[in-house]
Amino acid sequence: MPRKLSDEQIETLLDERPGWAILTTIDGDGFPHTVPLGYFRSGRNIVMGVRDGTHKVANVESNSKASVMVEAGSTMADIRGVMVQGHARIVREPSETLQLAREGARSRGVAESEWPTEPRPGVVYICVAPVRTRSWDYSD
Repeated sequence: MPRKLSDEQIETLLDERPGWAILTTIDGDGFPHTVPLGYFRSGRNIVMGVRDGTHKVANVESNSKASVMVEAGSTMADIRGVMVQGHARIVREPSETLQLAREGARSRGVAESEWPTEPRPGVVYICVAPVRTRSWDYSD
């Protein structure tokens, strides 16, 4: 039986694994739509930059329920992960998209002198605000 991660361990895992997360949204027909996306944390929210007009954006606009999963490890002896279930929103407002682009660059270790100075055309952000978080840790 896996152990649960503490709140601190969850934050550490999410922050040390900036890169890929698995986003699941709900299609109009009720089926899950699952895709890998780059992510970072902004406060408690999970943030993912995407192209506007994509299937996942349409899904969030019609149903805000979403989940984000991040997992680390390669064998049952060291797998640990976090699933955040929450409400997603699409961010399109230029000043907010620029702020998120700069936060994303900072989280990836990009030098401040190279941070974006204007929003990228056609890019929006999906922000998932946690409602509940589940975690697992199979390591010994």
